[in-house]
Amino acid sequence: MSATSPLRPVLPPDIRARKGSAPLVVLTAYTTPMARLVDPHCDVALVGDSLGMVLHGMPSTLGVTLEMMILHGRSVVRGCQKAMVVIDMPFGSYEEGPQQAYRNAARLMTETGAPAVKLEGGVHMAETISFLTKRGVPVMAHIGLTPQSVNTFGGYKVVGREDEADLVMQDALAVQAAGAFSVVLEKVPMGLAGRITAALDIPTIGIGAGIDCDGQVLVIDDMLGLFTEFRPKFVKRYANLGKTADEAIAAYAAEVRARAFPGDEHSFPDVLPPKGSK
Repeated sequence: MSATSPLRPVLPPDIRARKGSAPLVVLTAYTTPMARLVDPHCDVALVGDSLGMVLHGMPSTLGVTLEMMILHGRSVVRGCQKAMVVIDMPFGSYEEGPQQAYRNAARLMTETGAPAVKLEGGVHMAETISFLTKRGVPVMAHIGLTPQSVNTFGGYKVVGREDEADLVMQDALAVQAAGAFSVVLEKVPMGLAGRITAALDIPTIGIGAGIDCDGQVLVIDDMLGLFTEFRPKFVKRYANLGKTADEAIAAYAAEVRARAFPGDEHSFPDVLPPKGSK
C-alpha cells in the first residue's frame, strides 16, 4: 500500500487471521474525538456497554439500551478509518433467542456502519452465535466474567478457578464452534486463559486474563485516568487525565472569579483597527 492510498479498514477475517501473531490492541471508544485518538494505534475500537457507567453514571451496564449503543456506535464509526468498530449488544437485546438477536444485531450494523457485534455468553449462547454468523453477522464472543450477568455472579469476581475452569473452557470451545471470529476473556485466571488461547484457533482478547492471550482490551477512560469510580486490579493507568482536567477546571474557575479571564487577547474591540496596522 502506498503512502497516498486510502487506509483499508480492519475487518473480522483480518482479526481472525492474527491468531498467534502480533498481539491485537483493543480499546473502548464512545465518541468521535476519542475514536480519532484510538484509530491510528488500535486494531479494534470497541463500543462497549461500559459507556453506561463511564459516560452516563449508571451503576452497571444493565440499563444501557439499543438506542444508546446505536448513538455512540455512529459516533465511533465516524471517527475510525482503520480500526474495526465492534459494538456491544446490550442486555435484553439478544437473550430471548436467535431471531431477536438477529433483528437487533442487524439494526446495530445497518444504522451505524459497524462490521461486527459483541455479545456475552458461552455454551448457552452458541445457538444464537451460530444463527447470527450464518446470516452475515460477525460475532466477537465474551466469556468468563460477563458484566451483564453480574447479579448472577454476585459481583465482579474472577471466573474460572478450580471446578469452574472446565466450564469456561467449554464456553470457549462452544463459541468457536458456533462461528465467533474472536473471544474476549474477562477476569479469567491467567493459567486457564493461556490454556484456552492454546486450544482455540480464533484469537483471545484478554481483560484481566494475563499475558498469554492473543490481544488485550481496556476501557479507555480507565487507562487514561478519567474514570475513577473504581479501579480493577487489571487496569494499568497510562495517564492521569482526570487530575489534569481537575487542575485545569480549577484554574479556569479561579481566573473567572478574579476577573482575570477573559483578557483583551480573548475579547473583541468595539472598533476594528485600521487595515495594515499591527
